[in-house]
Amino acid sequence: MLERLQKIIARAGIASRRHAEELIASGMVTVNGTTVTELGSKADETKDHIKVQGKLLQPETERAYLILNKPPEVVATMSDPEGRPSLRDFLHGTSERVFPVGRLEYHSGGLMFLTNDGDLALHRSIHSIDERGIEAHPQVLGMSAEDFRARRY
Repeated sequence: MLERLQKIIARAGIASRRHAEELIASGMVTVNGTTVTELGSKADETKDHIKVQGKLLQPETERAYLILNKPPEVVATMSDPEGRPSLRDFLHGTSERVFPVGRLEYHSGGLMFLTNDGDLALHRSIHSIDERGIEAHPQVLGMSAEDFRARRY
């Protein structure tokens, strides 16, 4: 199935979609030996030979869904340029490349959902803000609660 290259690259765990767009625009992506620089270009990861920075893209097959109780004073990202503790520091033994869905403030603690399922993350509804502050209302759109519980983690 044809999909946008940045979506394929992000799903394979090489880069975020935004960073994948930068890689494409800078000529670092080839499809079947041809350099692609146009954003929105499409490919079929099951049929096309896609390379990013000279490395052959290996499509991700297994999906991972993790819930982590983020302690206070940990950034809600996988790495921090300032060297503060990040979510990656709590994922020992997890070989999957996952990313957080939603955010919690640095000084806040609470449940974080992490996944490598870009489609699920794209269709989430995490934050609603009102005059009292931020409340999280996680929902899994397009899937019944029973189907979500039945998925393998």
